[in-house]
Formats: sequence, C-alpha cells, structure tokens
Amino acid sequence: MPSVSNVNPDASALLVQLSDSHLFAEADTTLLGMNTRASLQRVIELVRGQQPRIDLVLATGDLSQDGTLESYQQFRDMTRPIGAPARWIPGNHDEPQVMAQAAVHSDLLEPVVDIGNWRITLLDSAVPGSVPGYLQDQQLQLLAQALSEAPNRHHLVCLHHHPVSIGCAWMEPIGLRNPEALFAVLDRFPQARALLWGHVHQEIDRERNGLRLLASPSTCIQFAPGSEDFQVSEQAPGYRWLRLHADGRLETGVERIQGFEFTVDYGSNGY
Repeated sequence: MPSVSNVNPDASALLVQLSDSHLFAEADTTLLGMNTRASLQRVIELVRGQQPRIDLVLATGDLSQDGTLESYQQFRDMTRPIGAPARWIPGNHDEPQVMAQAAVHSDLLEPVVDIGNWRITLLDSAVPGSVPGYLQDQQLQLLAQALSEAPNRHHLVCLHHHPVSIGCAWMEPIGLRNPEALFAVLDRFPQARALLWGHVHQEIDRERNGLRLLASPSTCIQFAPGSEDFQVSEQAPGYRWLRLHADGRLETGVERIQGFEFTVDYGSNGY
C-alpha cells in the first residue's frame, strides 16, 4: 500500500481538504457571480500561510464545473505550491475520464493511502449524468478490503456526496442514494474513525455510533445551512484541516478567507 510521506507511525499527520472548487477552462468565468479561480487562489494562499507542513491534500470532488482538461490542469497547477502529495475524487460536476487525463503519470487518483498510523480510503460516489451519488458494489468492496486489510490502523473514509440528511430540504434528493450500504460496511469495522465529504458547500461536524461525520466549505460559493430551497450563504470560501493522531484522535477545524465580499448573482449561469 502506498505511503505518501515519511510520517512516523507514532506521530500525527496534517491533512487539508479542498472541496468543490468548480473551476472553468477560462480564467474569468464565474459561478453565480463568483470567480471560482480567484476564490480558490485565495484559499490556497490561506492554506500556505496557516499550515507550514502538510502531509496530504484531499480534493473531494467537483474540482471542475465544466469538465474541461484545462480546468483540471489549472487545479493541479494552482495546488502544486502547497508542496504536499494529493488525492482527488470526482463529484457530480466532474468528468472522470478527463480528470484521469489531467492526473496522468501521477498517483492523484490512487484510492487508498497510508499515512502515519492511519489509512485513508477515497470512494467514487459520482454517477455519470446524475447529480445524486451512488456507491457501486466495486466501491463498497474496495472499502471493505481497505478496512479489513489494516485492522490496526485508524481509518478515514472520503467521498463526494453526503450520506446523511444535512437539514437542507433542496439537497435531500441529491445526496448519496445508498447510504445504508456504506454504513453497513463501516459498522463492521471499529477502526473506522471518520467519514469526510464535500458536495454540500457548508461545514458539518457530527457523530454516528462513534464515527465522526464531517462536511466542509467550498473554495467558492457556500450554501446556506438549513435552507428549504436553493440559497447561497454570505459566508466566505474556506477549507478544512485535519490532524490525525497516532492514537486515533482526530482534531479538525474550518478556516475561511478574511475580507471577502461577494454578491450572489442568481441570474447568472447556475450551479
């Protein structure tokens, strides 16, 4: 199993999650009035200023809005100065085959990685042509194998779609369609510590049967928590950091860029 760094099994590892960047091929294209490339750049600058030593970057889907090779190459180029290994998973806006082209000659799409005393498994919940997500049998088997082969490691599992209700009525139909299958696997393995996702463009931190449930802001527009209908929040773009300790403890927090002003344009090209 690949290991991404020389993190001692007795030491902690620092991860950064960048999610839902929704990049376009063209630098000046906006999403609901926000320039997604400019907002990602500001988040990356924040990451670099706050986190001097990062062991792994997790990009949890919707890296691109238009599915172009240029947008994925842009994401790869923009995140390179962070200076850490990275892993990508697709979201509902991504084009997996194009993403694979951009990740050629790299391990960006490797789904399982060991770091310190932890194993991280990245699942593909994207369904071509569909907004909701689904974990195919192959993905569930990948997860079960990753967990069963490393019983003495602590496990962090990542996907794009939300596997639990988040209290936003309009997002209820577009989450993971088979969450019971995911939890049926996770419930078999006490070494599973946390489940991390994107898609919802907002911060969530809960627990289920001892499993930490985490969702994170987008690097561009944010969705208003608890909204009945589609609604963009005024919160600033941000990222999540995760400190994985050797004893299985997980510390995590969300950081957002400061001095950010944005007026949503609901009349522009939509989400």
